[in-house]
Amino acid sequence: MAGHGADRHPHGADRLCDAGDRVYSRAVRRGRVPRGDAEAVPCLVELALLHPDPDDMGWLVPTSPQEVMTRLIRGVYEEVSASQARLGDAVTAFEWYAGLGGRVQAQAEGVAIRVLDGLPRIRAAMDEATEACTSEVLTVQPGGIRREDELSEGLHRALEMRRRGVRMRDLYTHVARHGQGLHNYMEMMGGAAEARTLDEVVERLILFDRKVAFIPANDDRTIALELRHPALVDYLVTVFERLWRLAIPLAAPLPETGIDGITHRERSIAALLAEGHQDAVVAERLGISVRTCRAHIARLSETLGAASRTQLGVRIAQAGLDGPPRSPEPLPVSAPGPESPTGR
Repeated sequence: MAGHGADRHPHGADRLCDAGDRVYSRAVRRGRVPRGDAEAVPCLVELALLHPDPDDMGWLVPTSPQEVMTRLIRGVYEEVSASQARLGDAVTAFEWYAGLGGRVQAQAEGVAIRVLDGLPRIRAAMDEATEACTSEVLTVQPGGIRREDELSEGLHRALEMRRRGVRMRDLYTHVARHGQGLHNYMEMMGGAAEARTLDEVVERLILFDRKVAFIPANDDRTIALELRHPALVDYLVTVFERLWRLAIPLAAPLPETGIDGITHRERSIAALLAEGHQDAVVAERLGISVRTCRAHIARLSETLGAASRTQLGVRIAQAGLDGPPRSPEPLPVSAPGPESPTGR
């Protein structure tokens, strides 16, 4: 951690200065510190890491490390959720503008935003971007278990980029872990790629060299947008990187929920139910079928002793399942390469 002067502490709780690190650590070990010890590190009080002892105002007591960790994770989660919502709004706006048509607009958007109508044009543009790619590909692949034919659709592109030394990072949902095809694909790609998983991800996204991005422009993914505007591409890279920080390596086990009898998937379902989503929406966001989702909800109700949906909502809140699960610090692992934006 880099230190800062006593009069300047431009950091958050995720990266304390050296002086703040020492004082906070001492407070945790001893239970409290004299108020004078914190005068040189006002950041600790500003960040609510230290607060006055109600029994003796001359002392400061620390906020527990567990509470600080929960606060940090929730902050990142809320930030990513906001980014996901903004990305959805951006896609809707792109579709609207793309539908306006007109020669002047086509000329103005021809370089920055290109509409690819039909699978042949999408595949041709993807092949062109693959050939021009020299260093990195980032992809987000929503949905559940990856079928062999879906993985094979983009295999030739991934192998070609592997041959040229291009690095690949791919985000999937946790459900994708249960498909053997994905693990076989990972072995085939070797060290050229890394994969991580999340409870849910944004809509399909493929980024080449942080210069060109592809996103679907309709529900059945027969129309795609090719984006080359630097500001748009930079924004999508930021969304990807924040999701990547929260994700868990494909080869690593999912974290324990901390509650006996509740699986990681059931905790994810509980959090979405707490937000007020219907079964079909929960299933779609987690990449599972509605039938499977309802089976998990029934098991969740049984485990929590809930006799109705209303009571289940109360039990979820009481058990602390209405927030994001805590994830361990991820480590990179090998994984499969990118698919077309048309695959699921």
